[in-house]
Amino acid sequence: MNEVFTASRFKDTLSPDEVVFNEKGVTFKVNKVIGGTENFVFYQDISGVEIDNGLLFATIRVIPRARPEIVIEGFTRGDAKKIKHLILERV
Repeated sequence: MNEVFTASRFKDTLSPDEVVFNEKGVTFKVNKVIGGTENFVFYQDISGVEIDNGLLFATIRVIPRARPEIVIEGFTRGDAKKIKHLILERV
């Protein structure tokens, strides 16, 4: 059950952010032209998910317990809502 969501290439053509779901948790890949970060969070360690809707794209803020929030950008509003729904149904 690996489900992958990729941010819009319209906003970042070279290195869009990704969210990868698996059985135990979620991997958040925040890519940059040079480098980037990859964070894995178990579902039970997530305390909240927030969506900031822009004109075309949405920013997702995942709030893990005992860690700084994870911010992923450039997703369509529909994908952002689906990501939030998938995370919250497994928490």
